[in-house]
Amino acid sequence: MKIALAAAMLLALTPVAASAALKSSAMASGPMIIRGTVISYAAPALVVKDRGGKAVTITLTPDAQAATVTIIPIDAIKPGSYIGTAAEAGKDGVLRALEVHVFPEAMRGTGDGHRAWDLTKKSSMTNGNVGAVSEQGKAKAKAKGRLLTVDYQGGTQQVLVPETVPIVAFAPAQLGQLAPGVPVFVIVQPMPGDKLVANRVTLGTNGVAPPM
Repeated sequence: MKIALAAAMLLALTPVAASAALKSSAMASGPMIIRGTVISYAAPALVVKDRGGKAVTITLTPDAQAATVTIIPIDAIKPGSYIGTAAEAGKDGVLRALEVHVFPEAMRGTGDGHRAWDLTKKSSMTNGNVGAVSEQGKAKAKAKGRLLTVDYQGGTQQVLVPETVPIVAFAPAQLGQLAPGVPVFVIVQPMPGDKLVANRVTLGTNGVAPPM
């Protein structure tokens, strides 16, 4: 199960990998991220109301898998944790986390690096190993929280994690949990004929939406 979950989330959080898994000589464009809530699910069609209020139909592949997110305390982030975090740079130059997702050990290395991310207009995504955790941010970083040093191949970022942002871990889920109103995060591959295809779905439970 850990291996299956690792594969699921590896593709769910790395669009390039998702693209590779859906190779087709007739691909229309690169992968896209769909965030929203379930309108209906009747295999293979998942209909989602996206953040703009539009109904989007996603075709799930026969081997599609699901994962869910659960809230964990900030204390769960320790030196040596492997994390991903969407963040925005503050005026003082410090990256401030919008969310943090902590990967299980089997998923270490997932999406390693620092890149632009579309959670907000100015957000980035950093995946890497936590090298240090400090209660002190940069001298001028006044938001209450913890400063993480996140190391990845080719670089390092410092990210201040306010105590108010969602911090989550992943757990296995079932596609049958895709009931109306459930929040979801899906990376889809556009295909000819305006068809959107996905083989992974991350869903929310117990009032927790996928924050990435």
